[in-house]
Amino acid sequence: MAMEKLLERAVSEASKLPESEQEALGAWLLAEIESERRWSDPFERPGTVMERMADEALDEHARGLTTPLDPDRL
Repeated sequence: MAMEKLLERAVSEASKLPESEQEALGAWLLAEIESERRWSDPFERPGTVMERMADEALDEHARGLTTPLDPDRL
């Protein structure tokens, strides 16, 4: 099922809910979309905090300031 069709089906089902539940669902969905946008933006823009942190980590590793990760000690 294509995403558009799935979304259309969800909207169709949501339209059958009482108005207060529709409003709550709409608010939740918009908040989720905004949350996803805020989460993905830092990873997509060049020169972001994430890129600087990665550069810093690579520099620390190159200077021998890191230790191998041991999954058994997590």
